[in-house]
Amino acid sequence: MNVIYSKLKEVLMSVLPIVTIVIILNLTLVPMEEGVMARFLLGSVLIIIGLTIFLFGVELGITPIGVNLGTTLAKSGKLWFLIITGLILGFFISIAEPDLHILADQVDMVTGGLLSKLLILLVVSIGVAVMLTLGLVRIVQNFPLHIMLTIVYGIILALAVLMSPEFLAISFDSSGATTGALTVPFILGLALGVSKMKKDSKSSGNDSFGLVGLASTGAILGIMVMSLIFRVGEISGEVDVEVVGSSIVGVFLTKLPIIAKEIAIALLPILIIYIFFQITSFKMSRSNVRKVLFGILFTFLGLVLFLLGVNGGFMGVGRVVGYELASLDHMGYIIGVAFILGMVTILAEPAVYVLTHQIEDVTSGYVRRNIVMATLSIGVALAVSLSIIRIIVPQVQLWHYLLPGYLISIILAHFAPELFVGIAFDSGGVASGPMTATFILAFAQGAAQAIPHADVMVDGFGLIALVATTPIVALLILGIIFKVKSKKEAVD
Repeated sequence: MNVIYSKLKEVLMSVLPIVTIVIILNLTLVPMEEGVMARFLLGSVLIIIGLTIFLFGVELGITPIGVNLGTTLAKSGKLWFLIITGLILGFFISIAEPDLHILADQVDMVTGGLLSKLLILLVVSIGVAVMLTLGLVRIVQNFPLHIMLTIVYGIILALAVLMSPEFLAISFDSSGATTGALTVPFILGLALGVSKMKKDSKSSGNDSFGLVGLASTGAILGIMVMSLIFRVGEISGEVDVEVVGSSIVGVFLTKLPIIAKEIAIALLPILIIYIFFQITSFKMSRSNVRKVLFGILFTFLGLVLFLLGVNGGFMGVGRVVGYELASLDHMGYIIGVAFILGMVTILAEPAVYVLTHQIEDVTSGYVRRNIVMATLSIGVALAVSLSIIRIIVPQVQLWHYLLPGYLISIILAHFAPELFVGIAFDSGGVASGPMTATFILAFAQGAAQAIPHADVMVDGFGLIALVATTPIVALLILGIIFKVKSKKEAVD
């Protein structure tokens, strides 16, 4: 019960700030119909319950599977086995990620089905599988993380030159969306299981981080390669900012069987993989097997409730709020609200608390978590505000932000401690959590729909990418500061 209470507290801190802001806006700048607000509040309750059950299920079942699989792969000592298993695991864990489902749904909706949800899920999951496998091989072969990141981002930046603006936004957004609440603990567990089998304890600690960051680049590469292979031309889209439905509850009941079927199909391969390895390798006790199976069941139930809340009333209100604020005479309102949304979202994100405590522990309290939290909150608040400015000002494009951001990140990675390089690039997935993928992205799309010169496909996406970039730069800088101070103290 203590664990569930702890998860509920984390989720409440994540969701309630958004709910509070929407209620305040409803009473002031953006009055909405009672039915719309009722669906939003019901959706929020489902999100809170679903996310709590989901996080509990992941801790109980998904993370132990990841750790045990990583240990099994490392013990096998066979590179071919590592590669094949890595590809299978990477594909199926990515295709089950709720944040990716949310993004794929929005791309499908905005493009009118031209870029279908299934296509986005398959392409991104294949990319994640390939890069996850290369990341595992890197750990086993002791290849330096900063060198590999330089090569991969060099390829990404080269391909970015050939991309149309809409595909550039979707590719980088998918990177942040694919490293969500399901994939991050699984991949971290996998990295921990593989790296802890290494004899060098320092190398083992360093290699525990970085795999999430590498896996997320597969999403970018997947979308980029898809756009080049299929030669998809320029596409435009729009979103419906009218929240309609036969009744407050009716829309939830309509979506329930569809979402339940999708999640069951997505999680079934993970269950099959676990059963196979339990029979052949894991040999867990009956009590631990029961825990893992219950964990998978809770993960399923939590995902269904979470996505039901998101699709039933949460994202629709996000689009309405963005649209109405962007329709006001003064653009300062929407920029100010965007800044506040960015700040409260990152401060309330449960995974951020885990990351900041982790940094404080690794540096023995030398880098304090409150400094990291302040840095991240300001950075993400600026990222969300800059996304809205990009929508308002037609001359500002996404690559004006991303190109300098990633170039600076790669340069800093060659000077920061290796441990911080892994933590920094993993943190992109931490920052772009459930609230970013749902409400804030919908908020940006609503704003893009309201502004005449903006295009929802080009300007409505890209926000997740900016939010995911900020922590990388911030934590690399902190790593360099930590390194300089450590050397100075050693001399003194």
